[in-house]
Amino acid sequence: MARRALILVEGSRSNGLLYVKAAQRLGLHPIALSADPAQHDYLAAEGSEAVRVDTSNLDALIHECSLLCATYDIAGITSAAESFYATVGRLCRHFDLPGPNPESIERCCDKFAQRQLLADAGVPIPAYRLAANAMDVDSSAAEIGLPVILKPAVGNGGSGVRLCRSVDELAEHTTYLLGGKHVWRSSPRILVEEFAEGPYYWADIMGDQIIGIGTGDCGPLPHFVGRKFTFPALLTDDEHERIADVSLSCLRPLGLGWGPTGIEFRWTKRGPVVIEVNPRLHGGGAPQLVQLAYGVDLVTEHIKLVIGEVWDLRRRHSQTAAARFLVADRDGILDWIDGDGRTAALPGVAEVKFYVEPKTPIVRKGDYRDKLGYVVAASPSRARTEAILQRAVDLIGCSITPFPTVRG
Repeated sequence: MARRALILVEGSRSNGLLYVKAAQRLGLHPIALSADPAQHDYLAAEGSEAVRVDTSNLDALIHECSLLCATYDIAGITSAAESFYATVGRLCRHFDLPGPNPESIERCCDKFAQRQLLADAGVPIPAYRLAANAMDVDSSAAEIGLPVILKPAVGNGGSGVRLCRSVDELAEHTTYLLGGKHVWRSSPRILVEEFAEGPYYWADIMGDQIIGIGTGDCGPLPHFVGRKFTFPALLTDDEHERIADVSLSCLRPLGLGWGPTGIEFRWTKRGPVVIEVNPRLHGGGAPQLVQLAYGVDLVTEHIKLVIGEVWDLRRRHSQTAAARFLVADRDGILDWIDGDGRTAALPGVAEVKFYVEPKTPIVRKGDYRDKLGYVVAASPSRARTEAILQRAVDLIGCSITPFPTVRG
């Protein structure tokens, strides 16, 4: 009898390993299809099977999956990476497997198309314009009013996202985005958005069921690098209901409701305003926080859906879980980073992970790549969880030597 396998198209730094381990726990053989398997270091660490293939080529992926079908019983196909999720939908459709609607995923991943659909449905969102050149950016910013946020219309992880508070900052970031320094995933199009000020929240949804709502801190401005996430958020019944209502109102206009959806908000003067809808699980440790807080393993339950089994989203317990991210404060060479052993031994600490090793060059980008690692903790008490995290972070140290200054 052929071994049941789960195909994983590419991976991700935050959730990739979770999908590999969850597949193994479900008795599946995970097989990663990647243009460069070496970029996902956890594959080698877990001894996972990896196949090198051009993952931007649907025909090449279909061919590789067809070859694997001769050896394995392909139980399902999925990905931890948003940029390949529409491709996953097409592969599932080709092989008659459960999967997301690829057209819906593509519309959702185009932030301008997403904004249009949500606006037409009456969902509260920031004012926005689409710009193709510097003149468009200037006129759009003038219409909306500074400060504004500039972001690529297609992208994730905060890459290329910046708050522009002045005409000079607007020109500087426009030049960065259009001047060849930013790597575009599609034709260059810039979304110019109103800066929605207020506390940050996110909602995790599976199908049409809200699992929970978390909160976090990002910054410092002008960038939006995640610093700290807490789950669940401390909300009144009215605040929870309003965020839940807006969350569910996003699904129908975007054609979502199969599998995971992650929605980000700012609570502004007019209540919850949708910043972004992601047709995937949140990264940044969010699945771990949900599992620690509620006992719901979102990655495992997603895989169950992918392979045609019934998921179980019932809460097993209730705790407060939180993650603190270690973010570089300067560019340079990482001399050393340590304390993970002492930190991991603290009661209440669930996970400590460093993304980097000594002698790594650190060049801050103002996005997820600035993170050096994270600590996750949980306890029955919010105050206790905060205390555990603070003690844990205090035990971690690192040193970055600035790059030599070039003198003219």
